Amino acid sequence: MIHPAPVKKRVPLSRYLDKLSTGLFWLLGLIVTALILWLLFTIVRKGLPMLSLDFLRKPPEELDLGGGIGPELFNSFYVLFISLLISLPIGIGAGIYMAEYAPNNKFTEFLRICVEGLASVPSIVFGLLGIAIFVQYFHLGLTILGAGVSLAFLNLPVLTSVTEEAVRAVPRELREAAYALGSTKSQVIRTVVLPAALAGIVTGACLVAGRAFGESAVIILTAGLSTSGKMWDFSLFSPGETLAVHLWYVQSEAIVEDARQIADKSAAVLVIVVLLINLVFRVPLWLRDRRMK
Repeated sequence: MIHPAPVKKRVPLSRYLDKLSTGLFWLLGLIVTALILWLLFTIVRKGLPMLSLDFLRKPPEELDLGGGIGPELFNSFYVLFISLLISLPIGIGAGIYMAEYAPNNKFTEFLRICVEGLASVPSIVFGLLGIAIFVQYFHLGLTILGAGVSLAFLNLPVLTSVTEEAVRAVPRELREAAYALGSTKSQVIRTVVLPAALAGIVTGACLVAGRAFGESAVIILTAGLSTSGKMWDFSLFSPGETLAVHLWYVQSEAIVEDARQIADKSAAVLVIVVLLINLVFRVPLWLRDRRMK
């Protein structure tokens, strides 16, 4: 008895295209990751071996060798704290309002467009706004207070948009299940929506914190290019040169002989601190996810 030859199954073209696109996306991801790691390595490898505790504590020098970044590093954290103290509650609250309470009408859509537009405005515009408010109107001069509030203005649109998108991404079924158990709207938001959207909100906080710590244009216009000279100066009305501004100044205008070495070390510190800020925001989420598993 003659058996018919087995018929070969044809693999659909869509399967080949799916494998090809998957491979391309993996390749692009690896290329982007390699570029980021190369940039980090290039910045850190020059300055990290030269870092010392004295460099992190000493004030900078205008003419002599061996200056540090102590006041600038403190001002960076101080300005960051002031900006987050203002922007986090207002930005997160505004995002929750836009997602949960704002009526669905043309005014809300117009407000959302304005917020998204402000998120893309160059930072120097917020610096000019800070000059108009704190220097010209209130006559406070170049101060840490002006820099912190101006950075808060800069971060508010981004934080509002990210929070709104994170809250909207929470599945409707979670809300309906909570309402079915008799929860009020505020209880649903507090106990269901916010915990589910926490990862996205923290991502937004990481973005604005890293941007605020590394910002220079706003600081130059609102806090100046100098410090009070003290390591721990908590006065809100002192000039507030930050590490990012000091890095720009040393690289472009400083006349000390070791300006290049100071710039390399300052850049390494700036990158390391930004990475640590992201870890500080992320670690609680990782611990929470591990406890929930």
